[in-house]
Amino acid sequence: MFTGIVEELGTVAAVEDQGDAIRLGIRATTVLEDVGLGDSIAVNGCCLTVTTVDGEVWTADVMQETLDKTSLYGVRPGDRVNLERAVTADKRLGGHIVQGHVDGVGEVVSRTPSEHWEVVEISMPTALSRYLVDKGSITVDGVSLTVVEAGDDRFTISLIPETLARTTLGTRRPGDRVNLEVDVIAKYVERLLPYSGTGASDA
Repeated sequence: MFTGIVEELGTVAAVEDQGDAIRLGIRATTVLEDVGLGDSIAVNGCCLTVTTVDGEVWTADVMQETLDKTSLYGVRPGDRVNLERAVTADKRLGGHIVQGHVDGVGEVVSRTPSEHWEVVEISMPTALSRYLVDKGSITVDGVSLTVVEAGDDRFTISLIPETLARTTLGTRRPGDRVNLEVDVIAKYVERLLPYSGTGASDA
C-alpha cells in the first residue's frame, strides 16, 4: 500500500525489451535507502517489484498486461518518474490509501497557471467517472490529489508549487498520458450497495 506522497523523482536508466515484457532500470537514491529484493516501489503510480539493485540503479520486470494498461508503455531512458516506497505501519498517511493498481490512463487536456497554483484538466475513461466527486481523492501518476471539479469524462486538479517542483506533474503537457487510480473505498462502496438490506440484521 502507498499514500500518494512522492518521495523522489527518479530517472529511467535503461529499458530492456523482453518481447512480452520489459526490464526497467531506474536511477534513484532515497527509495533505495532500505530497499530489499522483492520490495514494492510505486513508479508513476504502478506498483512494481524490485528484482535487482546495483548502486543507484534498481530494476523491475514490467509485464505486457501492465504495459497495455498504463502509461509505462513507451517509457524511454532519461524520462523522469515519480517514486514512492510502500508505506510502513509507523508512517503518517499523508495522502490517501493508494494500492498502486492503475484503473485507467488519462490525458492532460489543459493547464491554467495562476499566481500561487496551477489548474490542470485531465481526461479519463468514462467508466471511472462514477468514482470521482468534487473534493474527493484521485491518484495521478502516483500523486495523491484532490479533485476540484469532476465531470463525465474529465476532471480538474489544482497543483501547488511543491507538487509542481517535486513530481512529474510539473512538466506534463497537454497530450501527455498519465496513470489514474480512483479511491478504492469508492469501489468497495459500489460493490456493497447491491447487497444493502440483505444482511443478518434484517432477519
